[in-house]
Amino acid sequence: MNTDVGGHAWWLLSRSAGVVALVLVAVSVLIGLTLAAGLGGPPARRRALVAIHEHSALASLVAIALHGVALLGDPFLKPGVAGISIPFVIDYKPVFVGLGIIGGYLAAILGLSYYARRRIGGKRWRKLHRATPVVYVLGLIHTLGAGTDAGSSWLRAFMLSTAFAAGGLLVARLRKKPARRPAPTPVRPTAEGVSS
Repeated sequence: MNTDVGGHAWWLLSRSAGVVALVLVAVSVLIGLTLAAGLGGPPARRRALVAIHEHSALASLVAIALHGVALLGDPFLKPGVAGISIPFVIDYKPVFVGLGIIGGYLAAILGLSYYARRRIGGKRWRKLHRATPVVYVLGLIHTLGAGTDAGSSWLRAFMLSTAFAAGGLLVARLRKKPARRPAPTPVRPTAEGVSS
């Protein structure tokens, strides 16, 4: 096998995994914002959306990891382990790659925190989980600044359409009034409970 073809294959694998990761993160964030805005529909549809949200988030972590690890085989970029794991140390567009690395770590922390939510506490976990759209924004910045396909019309159309949708859902989420908990019913003494 020609080493140039092999090296090109690693770059193509990383590039493909990066696009897949961006799509999966967008799907997960859009569904999450839809549910948070109370637009999930009836209970059966909400349960299906929660499952898709969770699975797309997990799949995005695999794609993000593959996106970085595949670059280790690229004989032209030669990022080394530090270049794919430590923000801002790579020679190639360090700011944009660094923001992508931070986004990957944040995706892992937020995505995997779901499985520790009982230990973290539901209220604290929900507050933490609100940072998930930041992963999507970092992914967009990373793609626009360092992505090979950033100039292609199909990827720009995807990013623009999902960004508008995410912005609209975020506004809907922020406008949603928090559910009021019913006030506790005061306990009234009964005739039996009153001493004579």
